[in-house]
Amino acid sequence: MAKTLRVVVPPHPLIAHWLTVLRHAGTPAALFATGMEELGRWLSYEAVRDWLPHRRETVTTPLQETEGSVIEGSVPLLAIPLLPGGLSLWQGARQVLPNAELCLSGVPEKIESQAGIVVFIDQVSDGQRLLKTLQDLAAAGVDDLRRVRVITAVAASPGLKVLGETIPDLTLHTACIDEALDDAGRVLPGIGAPVERMLIRTGPESLA
Repeated sequence: MAKTLRVVVPPHPLIAHWLTVLRHAGTPAALFATGMEELGRWLSYEAVRDWLPHRRETVTTPLQETEGSVIEGSVPLLAIPLLPGGLSLWQGARQVLPNAELCLSGVPEKIESQAGIVVFIDQVSDGQRLLKTLQDLAAAGVDDLRRVRVITAVAASPGLKVLGETIPDLTLHTACIDEALDDAGRVLPGIGAPVERMLIRTGPESLA
């Protein structure tokens, strides 16, 4: 089977709503930060739907025994936010992945052979920063990218092309694929510079 980059844009109205909030130039800093967290939460929910290891387990209700499904806690899960922007996505994702080990210093030098990895990057523009992280993961022993999920608010086609040509067999979840970069390498139409927009209030108008 050919290895290809898989980009998933979940058709979820909450994801579309929060993306629109992030796109709006008048969204205040606090609401923008909330929007990033919400996208982190909903995109992570979609990303792990068929990915988290789980097992069947018999439990006893107040009335009788039944069979259920629980997350397999013996398999480690690492969360790697690319700072600073990726941290806001993680703030929302941690509600979905409360048992994940947070790696704030970047890619660990050594990663357990069965560990799942979720990488959070605020946006993919030319793809180079994410590419470097994936190469660091390979150097740390991650030789099967099926163990990796990437969460990003928006991804530009030029960056996705670079990733697809260089590191196939990767799954990336995003709220939108934007078509172009401007002369400064910014995603168009994009969401602006997330870190700056979370720090600077742009005015009273918003899409609350």
